Amino acid sequence: MDESTPEVEVRVKYCIEGEFCANCSAKMERVLSSTEGMEETTINYATKTVFLPPSRVVQAQDIMERIEVGVKLVPNHSKQKEAPTDHSIVVNRANKLRLIRIISACLLFGVGLIFDSAWKNSSWAVLEYLVYLTAYFMVGYQVLAKAVRNIFRGQLFDENFLMSLATVGAIAIHALPEAVAVMLFYSVGEYLEERAVNRSRNSIQALLNFRPDYANLIQQLEVIKVDPEDVQVGQQILVRPGEKVPLDGDIVNGSSFVDTSALTGESVPRKVQVGNTILAGMINTTGVLTMRVTKVFAESSVQKILDLVENASTHKATTEKFITTFARYYTPAVVIVATGIALVPPLLMGGNFQVWLYRALTILVISCPCALVISVPLGYFGGIGGASRHGILIKGANYLEALTDLRTVVFDKTGTLTEGVFQVVEISPAEGYTEMELLEIAARAEAHSPHPIAQSIREKYGKDLKDSDLTGLLSYEEVSGQGVRALLSGKTVLVGKAGLLEEAGIPVPRPSVDRGLGTVVYISIDGHFVGKLTISDRIKADSKVAIARLNQMGMRTVMLTGDNQAVARSVAEELAVREYHYDLMPEDKVVWLETLSQEKRQGKVAFVGDGL
Repeated sequence: MDESTPEVEVRVKYCIEGEFCANCSAKMERVLSSTEGMEETTINYATKTVFLPPSRVVQAQDIMERIEVGVKLVPNHSKQKEAPTDHSIVVNRANKLRLIRIISACLLFGVGLIFDSAWKNSSWAVLEYLVYLTAYFMVGYQVLAKAVRNIFRGQLFDENFLMSLATVGAIAIHALPEAVAVMLFYSVGEYLEERAVNRSRNSIQALLNFRPDYANLIQQLEVIKVDPEDVQVGQQILVRPGEKVPLDGDIVNGSSFVDTSALTGESVPRKVQVGNTILAGMINTTGVLTMRVTKVFAESSVQKILDLVENASTHKATTEKFITTFARYYTPAVVIVATGIALVPPLLMGGNFQVWLYRALTILVISCPCALVISVPLGYFGGIGGASRHGILIKGANYLEALTDLRTVVFDKTGTLTEGVFQVVEISPAEGYTEMELLEIAARAEAHSPHPIAQSIREKYGKDLKDSDLTGLLSYEEVSGQGVRALLSGKTVLVGKAGLLEEAGIPVPRPSVDRGLGTVVYISIDGHFVGKLTISDRIKADSKVAIARLNQMGMRTVMLTGDNQAVARSVAEELAVREYHYDLMPEDKVVWLETLSQEKRQGKVAFVGDGL
C-alpha cells in the first residue's frame, strides 16, 4: 500500500439515545459530515442510529450535544438477545406522558374557551391567564427551553425559535387562545410524527426476528446450544429437521431438503448433501445435517440481509438530499419574510401594527421546518418498512426513487409467478390399468422420497401410506436427477423422467405436440410402460392481480423462463404477460435483461426473481 494514502477507519454502528427532532437530526448530520474524519456521515432518524469511526466518537458526542442537550452515543448491541429493551420502554413511556400532557392541555383549553367571554373585562380575568398559560406551558415548556438554550449557543433559526417567537408574540398581544392552540397543534403533530416513525421502526424490528437464535455446536462427544456469533470458522454444527441454519457452511455429513424461501423467495425445497454449501437463514426440513462453518455470523448471508434492511435509509434519494439542504436556508428566510410583514406595512403603508404583527406570527407558525425535514425521509422510510413486512428488501431511498422511472418489469417464472408447489393435473394410465391403480403404484414407490414432486403424487393419492401399506416395498433407490427405482411386491417399478425408463430399455410414448401442461412423470413395471402423470406448478394467487395492475399502469411485462415454449405460452396467456421468452439458460436471461436495459425509450428495467 502507498504510504501516502491514509488508511480509512472502519465505521461502527452507534445508537443515539435521547429525544431530538428531525430538524435537529439534519443539523447534527450536517455538522458531523463537515468535520474531518466524519465526512458523509448519515444519521438514520427513524432508527436513531449512526455509523462513525470509533476514534471520532467522543468528538461526535460533543458536536451532537451542542446541538441537542441530552443526546448520547452508545455502542450498538449486535446480539439481539442482549439488545437493551430500555429504549423501547423509554420511548413508550415518553409518548404516554406526552399524550397525557396533550389531553390535559386540551381539557384546560376547552375550559378556557367556554369561560373566555365571561372572564374578560371582569374581576376573574386572572383566571383566563392562569388556565391558558397552564395549558400553554404543559405542552410548550420543552419547546421554550430548547429555544432559549439554542439562543445562548448562537443557534437562532430552528423550529423551536419559530414556535416560541410566534406564541410568545401572540401572548403579548393578548391572543391567548391562539398561542395555546398553536403549541397544542404542534405537540399533537410531534406525537403523530413519533408514532409514524415508531411504526416504521417496528416493521424493521419485526424483520430482525429472521435472525437465527442459536447454533448446535459439536464439541467432542456432546452438542451444546450457543449464540451463532460465538461459533468460529472451521467448527462443526448440527442442524436438526425444522431448525433454521444459523451460519454459512459446507455439509460434511447427512442429506436433506432445505427451504430457501426466506433468502430467495423460492418455495420449492432444495436437496442438499455432503459437499454442498448451505446459507444462514435456510430451514432444514427433513434430515439431520452436520456442517462445517465457513463464515462467522457477521459475514453470513442472513446478517447481510439484516444489515441491508436496517441501513436502507442511509442511502438517501436526490429529493431527500435537496429537502435537507433547502431546510438549512428555509428558516432564516421565513424569519426575514415575517419581519418584513410585521414592519413594512405599518411603517410605509400606514397599516395597523397589531394586525400585521398577528399576520407575521401566523407566517412563523405555518412555516415550521420540522414537518418539511421529516416529510420526505419519513415517506421513504415508511415505504421501506412497509415493503419489508411483505418480504421486499429495498437497499435505500435512492432505489425507491428510481422506481418512478420504471417502465419494464421482467419476471422469472418458477417460484416467482408460480408457487413452486406441484400438483398432479393429469393421470394417463396405459391399457389394463385404471387411474387409481397407476396413482397408487406411483405413490407407494415414492413413499420415502422427500422430493416435492413425490409429495404432490402422495397428496393426489389422498391416503395415508401406513407401514402396512408398504410391506411390499422391498427396496427403494433414488436416481439422482431422474426419479426412483423401487422393488414393490417383487416387481421392479420405475417412476421418473423418460430418460430413466429409456436407459432401462423401456420405450416411452412421447406426444407429437407438447400441450405445455407441466412436468411428465413416466411409470413402468417390470420393463413395461404402464402410464404417466403430469405434474404442474401452481400459479400464485396474487400473480394475476399483480400483472394486471402493472399492465394497467402501462408497464411492459416480460417473462423469462427455462421451460419449453408450450409451458411458457400457457403461463403467459393465463397471467396476461405481454411478452415471454423460453428455453433460456441463466446467461441467456442476462443477455435479455441487457437488451431491454439498452432500449432507452423503455425507461428503467426491474427484474423480479432468482433465475439469473
